Amino acid sequence: MSDRSGIEWTDATWNPVTGCTKVSPGCAHCYAEALTLRFHRGGAYLPGEATVRIHPERLGIPGRWKSPRRIFVNSMSDLFHEEVPLPFIQRVFEVMRENERHTFQILTKRHIRLAELAPFLSWPPNVWMGVSVENQLWTNRRIPYLKQVPAAIRFLSCEPLLRRIDLGSHLDGIHWVIVGGESGPRARPLDVEWIRDLRDQCQARNVPFFLKQLGGHPNQRGHDEALLDGRLWREMPKTNLLVGLRA
Repeated sequence: MSDRSGIEWTDATWNPVTGCTKVSPGCAHCYAEALTLRFHRGGAYLPGEATVRIHPERLGIPGRWKSPRRIFVNSMSDLFHEEVPLPFIQRVFEVMRENERHTFQILTKRHIRLAELAPFLSWPPNVWMGVSVENQLWTNRRIPYLKQVPAAIRFLSCEPLLRRIDLGSHLDGIHWVIVGGESGPRARPLDVEWIRDLRDQCQARNVPFFLKQLGGHPNQRGHDEALLDGRLWREMPKTNLLVGLRA
């Protein structure tokens, strides 16, 4: 839960918070919920358990990793969930500041709380902040709040991509776009033209574009099979920060 990751755009995951609740259509087939129920690892999705758990005992984990890594924060939760206290979020940010050799990638669907709490958090340059947007409705709602956040890198995760999205002027002030289809036995359909359209929008604005996976079941068509127009798209944000490389 806090070591090397199979997620294409990161090196490791770190989960000082576990558990979540669903807020929009992208949450319908939540992989964190599926993993918890399948392997009974404990947490919000098991009967009788608390919705969200904080794990102070995990705060020291990034400090134990000596080589620089890109670290996805809370792959099994949402750091800005309403049940996560502000003092604990502040402590997470302190840990990220203390570990400047790493790059920390945070994603949220709680855009309003993100913007509300942003002034009470320190934003070191090694913290990248993103929102998940799965269709046009949530694109229009979440991105304006992300733009209020003084993160060095602001990014979008269009995964699972459920409809065609017109990013338009939303791309102003955005430094990276990740796109992916839904995977698993109940994967919703993806039209490759939606991906191609997003790629073209990013290229027109010189925004790095990263295609994570094409989705589907049983083959999620990720890693070296995530081809669009005959090539992999693995562009990363333009930054002078030292970021981890896969060992």
